[in-house]
Amino acid sequence: MSAFIQGYTLGLAYVMPIGTQNIFVINTALTQRRSRIWLTTFCVFFCDIVCALACFYGVGGIMQSSRWLQLAVLGAGSLVVMWIGFSIFRDKSTLEGDEGKSELSAAKVFTTACFVTWANPQAWIDGSMMLGAFRTSLNGADGARFIIAVCLASLSWWVVMPTVVSLLQSRINNKVFRAINIICGAIIMAYGAKLLVSFVRLAAVMFG
Repeated sequence: MSAFIQGYTLGLAYVMPIGTQNIFVINTALTQRRSRIWLTTFCVFFCDIVCALACFYGVGGIMQSSRWLQLAVLGAGSLVVMWIGFSIFRDKSTLEGDEGKSELSAAKVFTTACFVTWANPQAWIDGSMMLGAFRTSLNGADGARFIIAVCLASLSWWVVMPTVVSLLQSRINNKVFRAINIICGAIIMAYGAKLLVSFVRLAAVMFG
Protein backbone atom coordinates (compact mmCIF):
# COMPACT_ATOMS: atom_id res chain seq x y z
CA MET A 1 0.00 0.00 0.00
CA SER A 2 1.38 3.41 -0.95
CA ALA A 3 2.32 5.93 1.72
CA PHE A 4 -0.33 8.34 0.39
CA ILE A 5 -3.18 5.81 0.69
CA GLN A 6 -1.97 4.78 4.15
CA GLY A 7 -1.93 8.40 5.23
CA TYR A 8 -5.37 9.16 3.79
CA THR A 9 -7.11 6.14 5.33
CA LEU A 10 -5.39 6.64 8.69
CA GLY A 11 -6.27 10.34 8.59
CA LEU A 12 -9.97 9.54 8.12
CA ALA A 13 -9.90 6.93 10.89
CA TYR A 14 -8.21 9.48 13.15
CA VAL A 15 -10.72 12.30 12.61
CA MET A 16 -14.08 10.56 11.99
CA PRO A 17 -14.97 9.12 15.44
CA ILE A 18 -17.49 11.22 17.36
CA GLY A 19 -15.71 13.57 19.72
CA THR A 20 -15.69 17.18 20.83
CA GLN A 21 -14.50 18.42 17.42
CA ASN A 22 -17.26 16.67 15.50
CA ILE A 23 -19.96 17.70 17.94
CA PHE A 24 -18.85 21.34 17.82
CA VAL A 25 -18.96 21.33 14.01
CA ILE A 26 -22.33 19.51 13.90
CA ASN A 27 -23.85 22.01 16.33
CA THR A 28 -22.49 24.92 14.29
CA ALA A 29 -23.79 23.43 11.03
CA LEU A 30 -27.28 23.21 12.53
CA THR A 31 -27.42 26.67 14.11
CA GLN A 32 -25.25 29.10 12.17
CA ARG A 33 -25.38 30.77 8.78
CA ARG A 34 -23.23 29.36 6.01
CA SER A 35 -20.33 31.81 6.40
CA ARG A 36 -19.96 30.84 10.07
CA ILE A 37 -20.12 27.15 9.19
CA TRP A 38 -17.22 27.55 6.78
CA LEU A 39 -15.26 29.65 9.28
CA THR A 40 -15.75 26.91 11.86
CA THR A 41 -14.70 24.27 9.34
CA PHE A 42 -11.53 26.19 8.50
CA CYS A 43 -10.63 26.79 12.15
CA VAL A 44 -11.15 23.15 13.15
CA PHE A 45 -9.23 21.96 10.08
CA PHE A 46 -6.37 24.37 10.88
CA CYS A 47 -6.19 23.19 14.50
CA ASP A 48 -6.45 19.58 13.36
CA ILE A 49 -3.54 19.74 10.93
CA VAL A 50 -1.40 21.64 13.44
CA CYS A 51 -2.05 18.81 15.89
CA ALA A 52 -1.34 16.15 13.24
CA LEU A 53 1.90 17.81 12.12
CA ALA A 54 3.05 18.31 15.69
CA CYS A 55 2.26 14.69 16.54
CA PHE A 56 4.00 13.47 13.38
CA TYR A 57 7.13 15.33 14.40
CA GLY A 58 6.97 14.14 17.99
CA VAL A 59 5.77 17.03 20.15
CA GLY A 60 3.61 14.60 22.10
CA GLY A 61 6.83 13.12 23.44
CA ILE A 62 7.58 16.45 25.11
CA MET A 63 4.20 16.44 26.81
CA GLN A 64 4.60 12.82 27.82
CA SER A 65 7.95 13.61 29.45
CA SER A 66 6.62 16.60 31.42
CA ARG A 67 4.09 15.70 34.10
CA TRP A 68 3.67 19.35 35.06
CA LEU A 69 2.67 20.23 31.51
CA GLN A 70 0.25 17.30 31.38
CA LEU A 71 -1.25 18.36 34.71
CA ALA A 72 -1.73 21.97 33.58
CA VAL A 73 -3.34 20.99 30.27
CA LEU A 74 -5.55 18.36 31.91
CA GLY A 75 -6.75 20.74 34.60
CA ALA A 76 -7.53 23.68 32.33
CA GLY A 77 -8.75 21.47 29.49
CA SER A 78 -11.21 19.51 31.64
CA LEU A 79 -12.88 22.68 32.91
CA VAL A 80 -13.10 24.29 29.48
CA VAL A 81 -14.45 21.13 27.81
CA MET A 82 -17.09 20.67 30.53
CA TRP A 83 -18.16 24.31 30.16
CA ILE A 84 -18.48 23.90 26.38
CA GLY A 85 -20.60 20.78 26.94
CA PHE A 86 -22.78 22.51 29.52
CA SER A 87 -23.32 25.48 27.19
CA ILE A 88 -24.53 23.14 24.43
CA PHE A 89 -26.61 21.08 26.89
CA ARG A 90 -28.56 24.10 28.13
CA ASP A 91 -28.84 25.78 24.71
CA LYS A 92 -32.52 26.21 23.80
CA SER A 93 -32.10 28.04 20.50
CA THR A 94 -34.45 27.05 17.69
CA LEU A 95 -34.12 26.53 13.96
CA GLU A 96 -36.61 29.21 12.92
CA GLY A 97 -34.55 31.29 10.51
CA ASP A 98 -31.15 32.91 10.80
CA GLU A 99 -32.47 35.99 12.58
CA GLY A 100 -33.46 33.85 15.56
CA LYS A 101 -30.03 32.40 16.00
CA SER A 102 -27.28 33.94 18.10
CA GLU A 103 -24.25 34.12 15.86
CA LEU A 104 -20.90 32.96 17.16
CA SER A 105 -18.19 35.60 16.93
CA ALA A 106 -15.10 34.79 14.87
CA ALA A 107 -12.99 34.92 18.03
CA LYS A 108 -15.26 32.44 19.83
CA VAL A 109 -15.23 30.09 16.83
CA PHE A 110 -11.43 30.07 16.76
CA THR A 111 -10.90 29.73 20.52
CA THR A 112 -13.49 26.94 20.79
CA ALA A 113 -11.90 25.12 17.84
CA CYS A 114 -8.53 25.36 19.60
CA PHE A 115 -9.90 24.04 22.89
CA VAL A 116 -11.86 21.11 21.43
CA THR A 117 -8.78 20.09 19.43
CA TRP A 118 -5.87 20.81 21.75
CA ALA A 119 -7.25 20.56 25.31
CA ASN A 120 -6.66 16.82 25.72
CA PRO A 121 -2.99 15.90 26.31
CA GLN A 122 -3.81 12.22 25.78
CA ALA A 123 -4.78 13.05 22.20
CA TRP A 124 -1.32 14.53 21.68
CA ILE A 125 0.38 11.51 23.18
CA ASP A 126 -1.76 8.96 21.29
CA GLY A 127 -1.43 10.95 18.07
CA SER A 128 2.34 11.10 18.46
CA MET A 129 2.55 7.37 19.07
CA MET A 130 0.38 6.60 16.04
CA LEU A 131 1.69 9.16 13.55
CA GLY A 132 5.21 9.14 14.94
CA ALA A 133 5.40 5.37 14.49
CA PHE A 134 4.63 5.77 10.79
CA ARG A 135 7.23 8.51 10.48
CA THR A 136 9.95 6.19 11.74
CA SER A 137 8.94 3.53 9.22
CA LEU A 138 8.88 5.84 6.16
CA ASN A 139 11.71 7.52 4.30
CA GLY A 140 11.76 11.26 3.62
CA ALA A 141 9.66 11.31 0.43
CA ASP A 142 7.17 8.71 1.64
CA GLY A 143 6.92 10.47 4.98
CA ALA A 144 6.00 13.71 3.23
CA ARG A 145 3.35 11.94 1.11
CA PHE A 146 1.96 10.27 4.22
CA ILE A 147 1.49 13.43 6.29
CA ILE A 148 0.13 15.38 3.28
CA ALA A 149 -2.46 12.62 2.83
CA VAL A 150 -3.36 12.79 6.53
CA CYS A 151 -3.98 16.53 6.14
CA LEU A 152 -6.04 16.00 2.97
CA ALA A 153 -8.15 13.40 4.77
CA SER A 154 -8.82 15.93 7.51
CA LEU A 155 -9.77 18.55 4.93
CA SER A 156 -12.11 16.11 3.17
CA TRP A 157 -13.91 15.26 6.39
CA TRP A 158 -14.29 18.82 7.63
CA VAL A 159 -15.69 19.95 4.27
CA VAL A 160 -18.06 17.04 3.62
CA MET A 161 -19.44 16.41 7.12
CA PRO A 162 -20.79 19.92 7.92
CA THR A 163 -22.08 20.28 4.36
CA VAL A 164 -24.15 17.10 4.69
CA VAL A 165 -25.41 18.11 8.15
CA SER A 166 -26.37 21.56 6.88
CA LEU A 167 -28.26 20.07 3.92
CA LEU A 168 -30.18 17.76 6.26
CA GLN A 169 -31.09 20.66 8.54
CA SER A 170 -34.51 21.09 6.89
CA ARG A 171 -35.46 17.59 8.07
CA ILE A 172 -34.64 18.39 11.68
CA ASN A 173 -37.33 20.09 13.79
CA ASN A 174 -36.83 21.99 17.04
CA LYS A 175 -37.65 18.97 19.20
CA VAL A 176 -35.05 16.83 17.44
CA PHE A 177 -32.53 19.67 17.57
CA ARG A 178 -33.06 20.07 21.32
CA ALA A 179 -32.50 16.34 21.78
CA ILE A 180 -29.30 16.58 19.71
CA ASN A 181 -28.08 19.42 21.94
CA ILE A 182 -28.83 17.45 25.11
CA ILE A 183 -27.06 14.32 23.83
CA CYS A 184 -24.08 16.19 22.38
CA GLY A 185 -23.72 18.39 25.45
CA ALA A 186 -23.83 15.35 27.73
CA ILE A 187 -21.17 13.59 25.65
CA ILE A 188 -18.85 16.60 25.78
CA MET A 189 -19.37 17.00 29.54
CA ALA A 190 -18.51 13.31 29.90
CA TYR A 191 -15.30 13.92 27.95
CA GLY A 192 -14.51 16.81 30.28
CA ALA A 193 -15.26 14.69 33.34
CA LYS A 194 -12.95 11.99 32.01
CA LEU A 195 -10.18 14.58 31.65
CA LEU A 196 -10.86 15.79 35.20
CA VAL A 197 -10.55 12.24 36.53
CA SER A 198 -7.23 11.91 34.69
CA PHE A 199 -6.15 15.23 36.24
CA VAL A 200 -7.00 14.01 39.76
CA ARG A 201 -5.22 10.71 39.21
CA LEU A 202 -2.10 12.40 37.87
CA ALA A 203 -2.13 14.91 40.74
CA ALA A 204 -2.46 12.03 43.21
CA VAL A 205 0.57 10.31 41.68
CA MET A 206 2.61 13.53 41.68
CA PHE A 207 1.70 14.73 45.17
CA GLY A 208 0.61 11.54 46.90
